[in-house]
Amino acid sequence: MENYELHLPSYSIGDKIYRNIGPVCSSYGKTVLIIGGEKALAAAEQKIREAVAQTELEIIGVELFGDDCTYRNVERLRALPVYRQADMVFAVGGGKALDTSKCLCIEDDKPIFTFPTIASNCAACTSVSIMYNDDGTFLKPHFFIRPAMHAFIDTEIIAKAPAQYMWAGMGDTYAKYYEATISSRDELLEHYTALGVNISRMCRDPLVRFGAKAFADHKQGMVSYELEQVVLAIVVTTGIASIFLTRDFTPDYNSGLAHAVFYALTAYPVIEQRHLHGEVVGFGILIALLCDGQEDEFQTIYALNKAVGLPVRLSDIEISREQFAAIEPQIMQMSDIRHYPYPVTVDMLRAAIDRLEQM
Repeated sequence: MENYELHLPSYSIGDKIYRNIGPVCSSYGKTVLIIGGEKALAAAEQKIREAVAQTELEIIGVELFGDDCTYRNVERLRALPVYRQADMVFAVGGGKALDTSKCLCIEDDKPIFTFPTIASNCAACTSVSIMYNDDGTFLKPHFFIRPAMHAFIDTEIIAKAPAQYMWAGMGDTYAKYYEATISSRDELLEHYTALGVNISRMCRDPLVRFGAKAFADHKQGMVSYELEQVVLAIVVTTGIASIFLTRDFTPDYNSGLAHAVFYALTAYPVIEQRHLHGEVVGFGILIALLCDGQEDEFQTIYALNKAVGLPVRLSDIEISREQFAAIEPQIMQMSDIRHYPYPVTVDMLRAAIDRLEQM
């Protein structure tokens, strides 16, 4: 018998949920340091301050997280006197700001609360930080025993953010279902892994059903039922699935070929400079489904990508056929496909690219 523990995220969602800050956070102390991205702070700081003013909490500082989720930025923040003085941290922003703050606080056992301002990924609710090298290339996932204490998901702020972030988040979210089910195929799974695989279905279904309408509403800055369902799938469902799927701190069931494609492609600066993580992963899922022979699901996701403008061919991510061929050896060496039920070959990858380029 194995002895283990799992910590699941808690969250509030809605357009007025910052009023929950006092009841949720006050038992963890009094002083608050806000850490975030510049644009995120412009969108959310005032609303957070207005909510905090109604509590006994005190904001003692505001710091920018940096330009990427790197250990260098983590250590810079750790050295700040205001960080040591703060009882808790409010992490505000997108995935890199939240991941940087989680890597800082969870390792120090300092309470951290997340305030996602875009719906691009599940960083607000999951127990891993995706770490990068100082040059912007992928380094590794940094796993924790628990997620943040609570996520405050303000749908009004998210709806007013650039819609491209949720657009990219959709690609990263439906990827969870396909990568988890392929990686776990025909296995007798532990309880936690089986839960993660089954929960991952809810990373796909709301996006197929509501994705196009949610994206259209987002572009209008409108909070709608469809928008909320897609935000929940991206931020919450994917985070919960990931926690179950990574209980052993490996990517064996939490990743797959689509992420291997993305991480290999970060060797090209254009990917980090001009394209979003989930955008490229959404393209990688088309490759994964073709390699896996899932024709019906390929057609479903291809249609969704076309409907919302996610990539369907190499030129959409500004990569040439020759550039893709050059990183094929890296794709096959990625730990993300170490646990695949079959070896991924160059022939598979090239056949998938041929199909996509001819459509």
